[in-house]
Amino acid sequence: MKPNLINSQLIGTPLQAWNHSRRLSDVQPIELQQLLPAGARAVVVAPHPDDEILGCGGLMQLLGQQQIPMLLVSVTAGTASNLGSHYWTPQRLSIARPLESAQALRRLGLDQSQYKWLHSGLPDTQVHLFEEELTQFLLSYLLPNDVLFTTWRSDGHSDHEATARACLAASQQLGVPLCEVPIWAWHWADPEDSRIPWERARKLHLDTWTQARKRHAIQAFASQIHPDPQADLPPVLPACALERLQQPFELLFV
Repeated sequence: MKPNLINSQLIGTPLQAWNHSRRLSDVQPIELQQLLPAGARAVVVAPHPDDEILGCGGLMQLLGQQQIPMLLVSVTAGTASNLGSHYWTPQRLSIARPLESAQALRRLGLDQSQYKWLHSGLPDTQVHLFEEELTQFLLSYLLPNDVLFTTWRSDGHSDHEATARACLAASQQLGVPLCEVPIWAWHWADPEDSRIPWERARKLHLDTWTQARKRHAIQAFASQIHPDPQADLPPVLPACALERLQQPFELLFV
């Protein structure tokens, strides 16, 4: 059963099971030029700081290498991620998590001349209450030649799903393509799961160097990948979750 909120202490579907998935192995590859026609701009909409790297860290490197312009939208500051922590308070996270994203982008080899970064300022875990506002925010910045990338509309996290719905509404109003990326679906879905839109799935393959830089970028998110320094709390993103997001490809639903 797909959860509404993810318990990070659960192991979830192991990477080995995904590696033996018939459906996943049958997914066809896609090239960057197929995703973004000449003259297009990539717009990456992340519900929380780290989603842009977890889902699109390889894609963003390829965009940078090809000098394709990027717009990054951070929907929330991720201030509700570390529940129960007296160290990672919402106030501390509001500062730390965007800084972690900035460091991760540098680790991908991107400099600030290659992208524009917007923050919509919506409250973490409450994006579903502001979907129309987010859609209008996006429409105020989207261009007719854009291609949107965001989390999957059935990903299993309320913010991921609400962000995807807002992006879908904006893409339909403007007539621009939308690509969705699973993040938490790797955790709860079965490798042959019929709820995954396999007919829309494509693999963007990453070479060894691109994978290594993505892995290095993910390590910038100290607030998410390390145990709480002052309490007996596990990391928000355990190692088993991270390994599923560091495969030699990124999965997109086109």
